Amino acid sequence: MLDAFAKIVAQADARGEFLSNKQIEALENMVKEGNKRLDAVNKINSNSSAIVTNSARALFAEQPQLVQPGGNAYTSRRMAACLRDMEIVLRYVSYAMTAGDSSVLDDRCLNGLRETYQALGTPGASVAVAIQKMKEASIAVVNDANGVTIGDCSSLISELSIYFDRAATAVV
Repeated sequence: MLDAFAKIVAQADARGEFLSNKQIEALENMVKEGNKRLDAVNKINSNSSAIVTNSARALFAEQPQLVQPGGNAYTSRRMAACLRDMEIVLRYVSYAMTAGDSSVLDDRCLNGLRETYQALGTPGASVAVAIQKMKEASIAVVNDANGVTIGDCSSLISELSIYFDRAATAVV
């Protein structure tokens, strides 16, 4: 896993070039937004249980067949596995948000996930809905101005959305 700084340096090194002004400006912006980024990650982490639980409840309210006999989340063991998987995706999204780079999400969470769900007979479309619900809940938590460094967070919200969308796309 590379953070945004290491990734930019590695790319420049591979080309045998100095960092461009554009690359330096991008890193300066990341530093300027650092406190807001960490505030956003902290809010997600502090509310992770509620984000996962409420997203699962919303999913099961929309798709009650998942928790009925024969459904993929029927029985407490399967329900626990579902909640665990949702929590893992949320955790890796928070890692990506911290690093400002999706490689940790891709490499350690999403690679092979679709195939695993297919092998288990888990409906990828339902998992994608759950991820979208976690996205909505996370954005709501991050957009709450209490406890966040003052300033425009729209670029961070956009970045957060990209990580969730990437995860949702990976499972269908």
